[in-house]
Amino acid sequence: MKRSRVNEIIREADAFIRSFGYVMPPFAYWSPQELRERRPAGIVDVRLGWDITDYGRGKFDELGLFLFTVRNGRAEDLARGKGMLYAEKIMISRKDQLSPMHRHAIKAEDIINRGGGKLVLELFMPAADGGIDRQAEVTVPTDGVIRKLPAGGLLKLDPGESVTLLPGVWHAFWGEGADVLIGEVSTVNDDLTDNIFAEPIGRFSEIEEDEEPLHLLVSDYDHWLR
Repeated sequence: MKRSRVNEIIREADAFIRSFGYVMPPFAYWSPQELRERRPAGIVDVRLGWDITDYGRGKFDELGLFLFTVRNGRAEDLARGKGMLYAEKIMISRKDQLSPMHRHAIKAEDIINRGGGKLVLELFMPAADGGIDRQAEVTVPTDGVIRKLPAGGLLKLDPGESVTLLPGVWHAFWGEGADVLIGEVSTVNDDLTDNIFAEPIGRFSEIEEDEEPLHLLVSDYDHWLR
């Protein structure tokens, strides 16, 4: 993706998020220079911040996702069962924009439709080897109510509704009818190692630097802040 496109997506996303009354934390608006000078471990080390991906395919409008990690604990705390064991993200799934089939080995997450169109999730249970079970019935909690769907069934969430996805559950999702503001509340998030995709794709985008970054992405930190 070109940096100019990334900057444009950030501006559009910020306006969309604000339209629902959600206010981003102050560090969201730090310039790259300010983030470099401050370099707070509580932001950089746990990878809080802007995250835009086209999954390495270069077709963001068709295959992509906007994310902002608002808070996140540490894997070592999760391993010992004490400390900050949770994470929170705000995301945008555009109308008909696919976030491809994947699962998490460790993370449990609530996916919440915070507003906009319907959020559609295609769901499969995991096979014994961790792959996709294309036969098993899918069972997931939705706001405390157990829902059952056939393998590959489509769960459609209206604004205000949510689903809990436990580790191993395969899921892909997209917006239907309009762009969707998504909340994610989960156990500690590790996007470097805990995303297992059904197809061989990348989690982060390759950035072509055609202009200066408006704000750094979490995937920029290793290069820009070293």
